[in-house]
Amino acid sequence: MKFILNILTISCLYIATVWGQTSHIGFPLAGATLHFDTNITVQVVRPNSIEGSTEVGIAIGLLSCPISQEAFCPPPDARLGLILYTGPFAPTIHPMEQIYENFTLTVPAAGFLVTGRAQLAIARFHLIGAGPAPILEFNNITVNLAN
Repeated sequence: MKFILNILTISCLYIATVWGQTSHIGFPLAGATLHFDTNITVQVVRPNSIEGSTEVGIAIGLLSCPISQEAFCPPPDARLGLILYTGPFAPTIHPMEQIYENFTLTVPAAGFLVTGRAQLAIARFHLIGAGPAPILEFNNITVNLAN
């Protein structure tokens, strides 16, 4: 019984540590309108944590998902869509203890992407802890695409 309680406690601490490391998209805001053939700034925010984290890389994708086709966009762990960026993620500390990196990316011309609802998604791969443990996390926001 005590063994099971110890395992549950360790599991809860591990889950809390992983959740404490989760990033999010700081900009653009959900619901923003992105225009084809224009540059956008995608801000990926990583929380400050006492747990060590080694960044491995990030991918940023944009997926059209008009309401006429699906009720919801597919989850980013199933489809990232058109990849706008893959490579290193090296966030730095900014005022008010915010840790983030800005990526200036171009929304490509209409073609693969269509006007209407879309999903901006990131996939972040990092290592946490002394082990370390590999973590692949996904974040997304819904945006609108327009000419």
